[in-house]
Amino acid sequence: VPEYGWTTQKVFQFLNFLVNGARCSIFAFRRQVQLVNPQIFQHVILDLPGLAFFTTYAMLALFWAEISYQARGLDTDGLRSGFYIINGVVYAMQQVLVWVLLWLNPNPSMLVLSKLFIAGLSFSAALGFLLYGGRLFLMLKRFPIESKGRQQKLSEVGRVATICSCC
Repeated sequence: VPEYGWTTQKVFQFLNFLVNGARCSIFAFRRQVQLVNPQIFQHVILDLPGLAFFTTYAMLALFWAEISYQARGLDTDGLRSGFYIINGVVYAMQQVLVWVLLWLNPNPSMLVLSKLFIAGLSFSAALGFLLYGGRLFLMLKRFPIESKGRQQKLSEVGRVATICSCC
């Protein structure tokens, strides 16, 4: 059973800490955030934690995908570059399309589009967890019972995938 790399685990925990810290700060200072002008900066402040959430959880799904691909003897070269490309496209779409359009035309339909975009990102991160977490869980389940660390990793992957997908 492949061990979780210290680098990936620590980066995930650090990014998770930053995302949740940003969300807590925004919640604590929500009245001050509502007073920020021009109004587009309010949307940027409110949307950045959602974008960082997507990147953080997509990175963990990428890590699980790499483990799953390596265990099956498949090439993992395209996974990491795909991760960077997808993140670049997501940030470009949010920053260029949504924020610029919101700045130029701040109407209620653009606000709904912005919120739907962030909701869609969270949903796609949850799908990544279900897909790659489920694959890794099933792969670990097929390992022999006497494999060292199998039960611990099986429950760890199962818990994390379930909790993160539900959240």
